[in-house]
Amino acid sequence: MARTPSRLAVQQRRRRLLGWPLAAGALSSVSPSLLAQGYLMSKVSAEPGSQQTRMALLIGNREYPNPFDLPPVHKNVRDLKDALERRGFTVSTAVDLPPAKLRQAIQAFAQTAATAPPDALVLFYFTGHGLQVDAENLMLGAGANPSDKEPVLVDSSLLFKRDLMDNLPRRSTGLTVAVIDACRTNLRAALKANDGFNQVEAPLGCLIAFSTGAGKPAIAPSVETQNTFYTASLVKVLNSASDDITFSDMFRLVKLDVQNTMLNHPVPAIRQMAQFPFIAENTRVRMRLSPRAAMADEPVKFGTADEGSLWRELEACAWPADVVKLAGDYLQRYPKSSLAGSAEVAREGAGDAAKAMQRNDVRLFRSAFFPKGDNASLMQEVRKAARGDKDAAARIARMYRYGDGVPADINRFEGWMQFAAALGNGIASYELAIHYRNQDQPLLASQFEARARELGYTPPPTLDHSRK
Repeated sequence: MARTPSRLAVQQRRRRLLGWPLAAGALSSVSPSLLAQGYLMSKVSAEPGSQQTRMALLIGNREYPNPFDLPPVHKNVRDLKDALERRGFTVSTAVDLPPAKLRQAIQAFAQTAATAPPDALVLFYFTGHGLQVDAENLMLGAGANPSDKEPVLVDSSLLFKRDLMDNLPRRSTGLTVAVIDACRTNLRAALKANDGFNQVEAPLGCLIAFSTGAGKPAIAPSVETQNTFYTASLVKVLNSASDDITFSDMFRLVKLDVQNTMLNHPVPAIRQMAQFPFIAENTRVRMRLSPRAAMADEPVKFGTADEGSLWRELEACAWPADVVKLAGDYLQRYPKSSLAGSAEVAREGAGDAAKAMQRNDVRLFRSAFFPKGDNASLMQEVRKAARGDKDAAARIARMYRYGDGVPADINRFEGWMQFAAALGNGIASYELAIHYRNQDQPLLASQFEARARELGYTPPPTLDHSRK
C-alpha cells in the first residue's frame, strides 16, 4: 500500500483553528503556553438571575489519508455551532488537529469550564473517525490512518474516558454532555464491518450520546455540502424543538429522527445500515432547552387546566404500559403542546420498556415499579426506567444488590438487571453474567454474557469477571 506523506508534515499542514471566542479579560483564564499555540478561551461567569452559562467545544477532524477523508465534518461543525449559539451557548471550535493538540484543547476547555457556575451546561462534540481497541473508545486525530495497526491507532487518538470524560467537570446541579459522531464514508466497507464504539455508562451529572449503536459503524455522505446523518438530525431538532423540553428528551428526539430518516431513505444500502444512536445518561436535574437559568424550575404554562392535569399524571406514572397510554392520550388531545416532543419520547421509550417486560428472560413484576417507602431517588430512577432508560434500570439493580437506600434484595437485583439488559445495557448484562457465574449458574452466565456481546459490549481485559 502506498504511504501517505509523513505524519509530521500532514499535521503541520492541517493545524488550524476556527472560531475560538475571546472576550474582554479572557486571557487571565488561559495559560501562556496555550495562548502561544492559538487556543483562546473565554472565562465564563453568570450573575444571579442572568441566563444560564452554557459553553461548548466542537472538534471536527476531516482530513485523514485517502480514502478515509470525511467531507461533511467542517459543515457539521459550522452548522452545530450556529444551532448551539441560538440556544445560548458560547461555542469554541477546533478542526483538523492531531492528538496532542486536541488534548490541549480539551484541557483548556475543561479548565475554563471549572470556572463556570454550579448549574452550568458544558457540551463537548467530536466528529471524525472513531473506533474501539481492546474495549477502549478512540477518537482519531487528524492525519491518522484508520487502517493502521492497533498500537499506532492508540498513539494517534484521544481515549474517550481518559482524555475526555475524566477531564470534564461534574456538577450536581448542572449538566455535562458528550456527543460523539464518529463516521465512515465507505459504505461498502461499512456493510461488511462490525466495528465502532464500545458501550459506556455515564458518570453522575452527565449525558453521553453516540451517533450509532455500540459496535456499529456510522456512515456519512461523501460530499462536503451535506451533514452526517446524526449531526443533521441534531441541528434540525436543536433549531425546531420547543424551549420547554429537556436536553434529555431532545437527544431522544434526535435518536428517533436519525432512525426515521435512515429507515426511510431512498437508497436501500442506507436503509440497511440505519443507525440507532446510543444514549447513556445519569442526571439528577431536568435542564430545558431555554437558556434562562430559572427555566428549569419554572412550571410550564399549559393552555388549559386539563392539559396541565394530564401532563402531571403522565409525569408521575411509573408503569410502562400506562405511560404509553397516557402519552398517547396527551399527544392526541394536545398535538401542538410545547411538551409534545417529551410526550413522544416518553411513549416510544415506555413502549420499549413494555416489550422488555414481556421477555422470557426478564423476571420483574409490576410490584417492582411501585416500591414501598418514600425513597425519592429510587422513584425518580423507576420513572426513568419505565420510559426505557436502560441505565436507570441498572442503577436500581445495584441499589438492591448493595442495600443502597433500600433493603438488599438479590431477586430484585437480578430482575432489574435482566430488565436493563433487555433494554440494551450490555454492561449490565455482563455484570449479571459475572453474578450468575459466581452463583454457580453457568447456563445463565453464558446466556447473559452472549447477550452483552450481542449488544456490542466488549469487557475490558482488566475486568476479569469482577466489576471494577
